[in-house]
Amino acid sequence: MTPLVSIIMPSYNAEKFIDEAINSVLNQSYEYWELLITDDNSQDGTQSILENYASQDPRIKVQIQTENQGAGVARNNAISRAKGDFIAFLDSDDMWHPDKLKIQLNYMLEHKVDFTYTAYQKVTHGKLAGTVVPVESVTRSELLKSNVIGCLTAVYNAKRLGKFYMPKIRKRQDMALWLKILEKTPKAHCITQVLAFYRTDVGMSQNKVEILKWQWRLYRNEVNLGLLKSCYYFLHYAIKGFAKSRK
Repeated sequence: MTPLVSIIMPSYNAEKFIDEAINSVLNQSYEYWELLITDDNSQDGTQSILENYASQDPRIKVQIQTENQGAGVARNNAISRAKGDFIAFLDSDDMWHPDKLKIQLNYMLEHKVDFTYTAYQKVTHGKLAGTVVPVESVTRSELLKSNVIGCLTAVYNAKRLGKFYMPKIRKRQDMALWLKILEKTPKAHCITQVLAFYRTDVGMSQNKVEILKWQWRLYRNEVNLGLLKSCYYFLHYAIKGFAKSRK
């Protein structure tokens, strides 16, 4: 039986790029999927765009939230409706390679692994920028030091592992989710081929101090690490982040 893939997409004021994101799903060579979009109370034309796509393809299923609650809550609402054997993630401003699902599922089934991620290319002002090729595999302990898994690339086997939900925090929800998954499976495995395109020029510039604050809260409040372990992993995270910024 052909596995169904549930694709989780949050949206908020995404009218500029959401067409490209949805079309990158429609253009997948692997066609057995459902696209679950939760709109987080957009105030632009996003909702009408979504309703138009949903009216044309029954695989696209849209839910509209009446108040803005953040991407994590939007993703969780979509995950709760997911019926797929596998769960994948794509944000409303990013894109996939046409063969992403086919290549990733074939790899997972052939190698009998339950959690994968891929290399991806950055897109800045409509032009291809740097390529991110993460490490070939990562354990939970290694991920605590550095989040190498791009959200737009991740796929996990929900049939084998069950569903996982993001914590209700505004930042670092994806890393918290990967850590939960890695409690159930020993490693996440990387496909080093570029299968996704990450847009870097649409969001707010991120304050580095604010990012570090959210990272500390993740260790202490979401992962519930003790003070010494939190300091250990936080130091690793900060050093790796500094090294990346110097490249």
